[in-house]
Amino acid sequence: MQTPPLNGRDSRVDRLRQRLSQAFLPFEAEDYQTWRHTFMRRRMRLILAIAICAYFTFILLRLMLAIANPSAVKPGWFTMAGVTMVGLLLCRLLYDRPISKQYPALIFLGCSWSITLVEQVWSTLRGVAFPGVFAWTLVFLTQATLLPIRWRSHLIAQGALLGYYFGVNTLLGLKQDIGSIWDVTLWLYFFWFCGICNLSVFLYERLQRAEFWALKELELEQAKSEKLLLNILPEAVARQLKQDQRTIAENFAEVTVLFADIVGFTELSVGVPPVDMVKLLNQIFSTFDYLAEQHGLEKIKTIGDSYMVVGGLPLERADHLEAIANMALDMQKAIGQFQTPQQTPFRMRIGINIGPVIAGVIGVKKFIYDLWGDTVNTASRMESHGVPGSIQVTQAVYDRLNYRYRFLERGSIYVKGKGQMVTYFLLEGRKEREEG
Repeated sequence: MQTPPLNGRDSRVDRLRQRLSQAFLPFEAEDYQTWRHTFMRRRMRLILAIAICAYFTFILLRLMLAIANPSAVKPGWFTMAGVTMVGLLLCRLLYDRPISKQYPALIFLGCSWSITLVEQVWSTLRGVAFPGVFAWTLVFLTQATLLPIRWRSHLIAQGALLGYYFGVNTLLGLKQDIGSIWDVTLWLYFFWFCGICNLSVFLYERLQRAEFWALKELELEQAKSEKLLLNILPEAVARQLKQDQRTIAENFAEVTVLFADIVGFTELSVGVPPVDMVKLLNQIFSTFDYLAEQHGLEKIKTIGDSYMVVGGLPLERADHLEAIANMALDMQKAIGQFQTPQQTPFRMRIGINIGPVIAGVIGVKKFIYDLWGDTVNTASRMESHGVPGSIQVTQAVYDRLNYRYRFLERGSIYVKGKGQMVTYFLLEGRKEREEG
């Protein structure tokens, strides 16, 4: 049997959802703000690790240079580098604290300023204005590429740094080692560099937001498809189809099959608008669906005004016969609550049989889960050869339930395709055992 198209589509949807959710992190977040918050915290862990490792390599390089040529490295630099490393380690420590979970942007700013602003303060204390071109570029570019969300946080990190550089150095009248702090080339460089970084973060965040809501919509559509599939097939069978299993056919050693039919429905519907009769039939079968769910049974199908349900598959259960008997009695009670627009009451014939069946999915279009075997045919005959308002069962059903339910022996009747059979009518549920 070819796999239905819906199955292939759902498999592709599952794979696409998995890839996208891995790329954009927790898809299960309630909304975009929650998702963005979680994304930022996870990326901050990575940024902190890179920053600490990177700064350690700079310190190690300076130590090697100091050993090789002590005059080439200023001793104060190691003090500045130590303060920066302490700032980064403090940010990493705070990362595991509640403040980071609630305000991850603070850790972001702390990491950024530990590298950029600490160096500026150190330069100010030395009495010079030092544009840390290499550090600034590396920090801003790393943040923009590894954490492309919350462009305002990026802007604040850059604005505070450049505000300190131009503001404090201007107020104190500090000069660069070479040239003016208002060097046009330096200004244009950082204006465009920071502008491009922030623009890329802004655009990428818009893309992430669009992808997030696309995933949300995809999940909703998948849930609808899943619900629709489970309305057609049992859950266990639906899982097999989604796993690209081509043929689904199983033998069940013992199940209980129930057929029900509304007596004279066609005659009762004469003169009644079709829409009204369909609505009424839908109400009746919806009630039966609820009963099937309540009793833990599997509805197989409806054909016209006939209803078929089974107990004991696709998941086996020991009490499937009792569950079907109870549902049959409940169906007879439920049908009594309905009547035609002409106030004519409905009556049902119900047939029950127990035995082995084959169950599976047939067809490639409008496929259904169905049952085959003599057990099914006999259950159908119990219904069609029954009496209006009765629940007719086979000898096998009677033998299993007679000590718990009340029956009336109908006797031997001729059943098409089966010959003479002794049948019984199920009357009441769970009769009390006589004491003594």
